[in-house]
Formats: sequence, structure tokens, C-alpha cells
Amino acid sequence: MPVISAPQAFNEDDLYVDLEKIFDYPLFLKCEGFNFAGSIKLKAALEMVETAERDGQLTPDSVLIESSSGNLGVALSMIAANKGYRFVCVTDSRCNPATKTMMEALGSQVHIITDPDPAGGLLGARINHVQALCARDQRYVWLNQYLNPSNSTAHYHHTAPAIARQFPNLDVLFIGAGTTGTLMGCARYFRTWHRPVHVVAIDTTGSVTFGGTPGPRMIPGLGTSIRPPLLDETYIDDVIHVNETDTIHACHQLARHGFLFGGSTGTVVSGAITWLTQHKEHNLTAAAIAPDLGERYLQTIYQPTWAQNLCDNDIPTPQSPTTTPQAA
Repeated sequence: MPVISAPQAFNEDDLYVDLEKIFDYPLFLKCEGFNFAGSIKLKAALEMVETAERDGQLTPDSVLIESSSGNLGVALSMIAANKGYRFVCVTDSRCNPATKTMMEALGSQVHIITDPDPAGGLLGARINHVQALCARDQRYVWLNQYLNPSNSTAHYHHTAPAIARQFPNLDVLFIGAGTTGTLMGCARYFRTWHRPVHVVAIDTTGSVTFGGTPGPRMIPGLGTSIRPPLLDETYIDDVIHVNETDTIHACHQLARHGFLFGGSTGTVVSGAITWLTQHKEHNLTAAAIAPDLGERYLQTIYQPTWAQNLCDNDIPTPQSPTTTPQAA
């Protein structure tokens, strides 16, 4: 049995869900939420912190600071608590309430930005806030997930090889695009693999990552209002944009089969099924990465009023049973 003394020492890396019975297309969903941080962001957070420690950037007096829409903030909160660092997460008004509470429970400070930057949106305003704090106090250490190469090397060394072990005949891989750390790490790995793998990036409508028109986005996680510096489009074969309504529908469809996943996962699954449907592909070995689980979205995606408002009342509400179950 696994025995650990640090929460970051545990991560389930080999769990997949076969979605064919739900969506009628063969798709293996790699579940990345089964660790104490609850998302794939644990890998990037740990790689960035340990690299900063090896490089001498972090000292006992350091205060970690990062801009995050939520999941990376939770991962860094957990690692900081375990290692004895102070941590400040700069997020914005779209951050799920449960995520904010989790970070604070782990001892972190959470700064919520409400006013977008005229050019860079809420992300730009978050980065401006981080830079202002770093200029004011030299104890702050900004890991900067948007530029930090460890954000992608974590997935080059861990996520991609784990997929390759399970699927030696992989044909297509679907990956959500946020900072593009996961996307670029996996895409670079499979570019030099023993067989070609078609890499499809899944983005959200309203994101500018791949040159789209900026627009409002209510679900945190994927998409950006500033083009990610880590992105190199020469490694990407296709891009699918997903409306948030379709994200919510995918999440609810998964939930009706007992799988409670997060918003980023709903976006990736919706985009993957869209691509498979467009290409009428039933015979490919296809995998997708599920970045998160659904508990942090209970007050948003899985809250009937919130979801129905975003989807123009197109989300069915739970129905009362017509008969009362009999006791066994």
C-alpha cells in the first residue's frame, strides 16, 4: 500500500474512463484529478517549486505568489503548506467559491481581481497585480506559470509518457489549452514518438489563445485573454473551440452516468466528441486528458439556476421519482 508523508507524493497516473457507451465514440479519458490537489496542476506546481528550490530562488523567507484561475492555486497552496512557505494566489471574480475556500483552508492568502485590464482583461489585471507586489517586496517569488518552462516539462516527463505506456497505438490526443503547459509538453513528446499522433488542442470560445475574438468567459480553467508565451502552434494539428453551453452539457451528461468532472474536463470532452463526429472516426485509438473533478463546480456548473442562466434554461433539472423505492 502507498505510504506518504507529503501530499504531493501521491498522484494516480493510470486511471482512464472509456466514454464510448456515453457518447457513441471510442474515447479514453485520462483522469488527472485523483491527488490531494484535485487536478493535473499538481504536476506543474511541483515541478516549478522544486526547480525554484534547486536554483536557489526560494529561501525560508520567500513568499510564493502566482496568478491562477483556481486549480494551480490549490496545488501551490497544498505544496506551500507542506513545505512551510507562505503563498499568495492572485485570482479573479470567476474563481469558484469552493476553490477560494480550499486555498484559504490551506493557509494561503487569496487576492481577487474584479476590474479587467483594458488590453489584457482579467488575466492582464491579475498579472499587473502580481508584478506590483513583487516590485514592492523582494521576498515575493513569482513562479510565472505563463513563461516557466517547468510548466510544460512536467508533462513532457510525466503525463505524456504515462499515456504512451497505456496506448502504444495511440492515434489522436485531445488536450485543453490554458497556459498551454500540458498541451506543449505532451505535443513535444509525441512529436518524436515511434508513430505519428494527431494532437488536437481544445480551447473555449472567447479565448484569444489561437487568435480568436476575445469574449466573456464564465468558467475558469481553459482559455486566455492573452496569448500564452509557451504556445508553439507548429506542434498542434487541429484546434476545436467549445462554447460554454456545450461545456455544461458535457458535464451534465457525464454526471448522469455517475462521473462528476470539472469545467475544463467538460470542455475537453465536448471538443473531442465534436472532432470525432466531424471526422466520422469510430476506429481510431483516441485519448483525452481530464484536468479536474467536479466538486469545485457544485455552486456553478452543477447549480441549476447558474447553469440554466448561462444556457438559456437549456439544462434539465433533476426530476422527482414517480415511485418510492422499496426498502430491501
